[in-house]
Amino acid sequence: MQDAVGWRGDIIRGMAPVARARLQGARVALLVDEGFEDAHVQQALGSLRAEGATVVLVGPAAHATYHASTGASTVRSDQAAGAIRLQDLDAIIIPGGHAPDKMRMRHAMVDLAAAAMAAAKPVAAIGHGPAVLISANVLRGRTLTCWPSIAVDVKNAGGLYVDRPVVRDGNLITSRKADDLQAFTDAIVDALGERQT
Repeated sequence: MQDAVGWRGDIIRGMAPVARARLQGARVALLVDEGFEDAHVQQALGSLRAEGATVVLVGPAAHATYHASTGASTVRSDQAAGAIRLQDLDAIIIPGGHAPDKMRMRHAMVDLAAAAMAAAKPVAAIGHGPAVLISANVLRGRTLTCWPSIAVDVKNAGGLYVDRPVVRDGNLITSRKADDLQAFTDAIVDALGERQT
């Protein structure tokens, strides 16, 4: 058997190595609204929590129930976008589906995304998620990807659209669709991990 290092750094003889959660202490806001893409939300929740991050579901209202675009699942928000403080967050994630079309009409959600971009905190958006960033007017000069139907909107907002599974431009992380989820969440974990060290 190998020696392991315990959570305080002690060497524990004869035990397998203890896995350290890379994102212990990180706090991530996952934006939700009616019509969210279930796979995007579930993958982000699972990947980030597995790495030790705290994921806060942020909706237009606190303690409200929101339905996936398929109607097959629901999530309950932890906090309202207008009440959460950016200084308490390390990153935000904007899933796709129909929800971003609603989110972009909610000033508190758009303002939160704009403030996170201005503070250079990791901001990740997939599918239609960049629609919120278009409304926040934060894409000028940035390279990103998205669901193809909003590529022209990205270009009109001053962004440089590319068709790739995942694109990281500084603090901005974007992906196109559910097939890209693993690369998307890996990029988010990496960006948060860099901030934790």
